[in-house]
Amino acid sequence: MEKQHDLRIIFIGTPDFAVESLDALIAANKNVVAVITAPDRKSGRGQKINTSAVKNYALLKGIPILQPTNLKNERFLEELASYRADLQIVVAFRMLPETVWNMPSRGTFNLHASLLPNYRGAAPINWAIINGERETGVTTFFLKHQIDTGNIILQEKVKITPNETAGSLHDKLMKTGGNLVVKTVSAIQQNNISTVAQPESESNEAPKIFKEDCRIDWKSTSELIDRQVRGLSPYPTAWTKISFNDEQKELNFKIFDISVLEENSMAEGEIKVNERRLFVGTKTSDLEILDCQLEGKRKMTAKELINGFNFQNTEFN
Repeated sequence: MEKQHDLRIIFIGTPDFAVESLDALIAANKNVVAVITAPDRKSGRGQKINTSAVKNYALLKGIPILQPTNLKNERFLEELASYRADLQIVVAFRMLPETVWNMPSRGTFNLHASLLPNYRGAAPINWAIINGERETGVTTFFLKHQIDTGNIILQEKVKITPNETAGSLHDKLMKTGGNLVVKTVSAIQQNNISTVAQPESESNEAPKIFKEDCRIDWKSTSELIDRQVRGLSPYPTAWTKISFNDEQKELNFKIFDISVLEENSMAEGEIKVNERRLFVGTKTSDLEILDCQLEGKRKMTAKELINGFNFQNTEFN
């Protein structure tokens, strides 16, 4: 039975990162009356229908689901208003129009995977590692017109370890973020919040990452390449071209994991195979490639690839 003092919550999100927060709310007995998530999409050769992670979770829990294609559609807005939400929570969703985020009496807050105002934008987890940060975190803040600029409610820091990848940091922030969402709801419910305006000082941005941002420059330092590989692993993945000098052809080559060595014995982009281990030269020191994927093949260890592929007369560029 619904308690009178329970806030009526609408949860808005799409991927696995958002499911952790939704699950934390349900585990804490918060009153989630509906979810908004992305429409189902067809993909692949068989045009299989793919549903979002948030939708799959909501179906299991029997939570009503809204999947608007147009967030300004009048029928959608009428249906949304019918849930009489006191509060909306956004985790990993597209930009909302003001008619949506301004609807609940207690506002709409967002969970962002950085310590705002640092790393505003679409890829905060990736850029924090690529830029060599030693810590990041999660922030809850109330929505306003400009993206990621609203007043901060709560923040929690998370350390970035020396071998951190985007995948491992994603999982840590996902867990920490779920707990912070519950803390934020409880604080709002108890009228125990004191928001802080984001400082207008300069901050690092976290723009969307495109394919060319992922290409490795072997003339760069081993440290920068290491951060790039880890910051893009497992997705969208650092890559290079492998050239076959005797055949004048190139193939894409994805790199998921590397190890930085102390030696500097190879030219930039030069490939060597020694004792079934794969090495490449950079500006400063050599690297060992550990996990990779050659175009047309599955992801595998370098050792597995060496067993069936001849690296003679090849180089990375």
